[in-house]
Amino acid sequence: MAAGFDPSGRLPDVFTNAGTSSFTQFLTQAAPELLPGRRPLPPGLSAGELAPHGTTIVAIATAEGVVMAGDRRATMGNLIASRDIEKVHPADAYSLIGIAGTAGIGIELMRLFQVELEHYEKIEGAMLSLDGKANRLAAMVRGNLGAAMQGLAVIPLFAGFDLAPVNASRAGRIFSFDVAGGLYEETGYDAIGSGSLFAKSALKKKYRTGVSTQDAIRLAVEALYDAADDDTATGGPDVTRKIYPVVMTATAEGTHRLTETEVTTVAEAVVAGRMENPGG
Repeated sequence: MAAGFDPSGRLPDVFTNAGTSSFTQFLTQAAPELLPGRRPLPPGLSAGELAPHGTTIVAIATAEGVVMAGDRRATMGNLIASRDIEKVHPADAYSLIGIAGTAGIGIELMRLFQVELEHYEKIEGAMLSLDGKANRLAAMVRGNLGAAMQGLAVIPLFAGFDLAPVNASRAGRIFSFDVAGGLYEETGYDAIGSGSLFAKSALKKKYRTGVSTQDAIRLAVEALYDAADDDTATGGPDVTRKIYPVVMTATAEGTHRLTETEVTTVAEAVVAGRMENPGG
């Protein structure tokens, strides 16, 4: 018999009382053990050593919205745990989320965030503002602090198209977080993960305000290439296996994932360019 059910099979009161617009809050009452940060962990600081970790994600604000891209490698210590993990996903119709850190918890947190936004829309009959979405995600990251202190840290990168921007020229917005749930809005571009230092250095040289979406896609793939060039945990374009970054956009038309053909064209052009000039 499922936990919380009486012998008659009736649902507990938490399922039948007036609902909350937060699915995470509902889960806290109904089944808190299902939340990523509520699970018991072994003692010590070694919990994260055996878990695969996702690495570099970049986001770029464009004239039309935002572009987000992530490499495909997950590592476990000095080993490659996966060559084709996907770390960039749509959060809802107008926003994107990328995850760096403990891969399993990161993917679970991302899926929970997607349900959180969908649940809010169903209960309230309206979409959360972009700031509201970022704040909800910050609270979820904060809820994982205990696990993060034991080595199972997850850091998201959140970006989206603002349907009601204060400044029309800043409809594409990017938000970063720290491990304690601190929320920071970034200007122009940002990157997270082990290769973020190199990715941001690459973007710093080439990014210009008002860049087109197509140019930003090329910049994002080049930034990931540079990150992979200096960071062993970041996977570069794998021409042999045809494994290339996941690239997504969020504009007034909604979120869009570039097709395999589109990403292949951009990635192979970047690789060909680096054959001529390895330093970019």
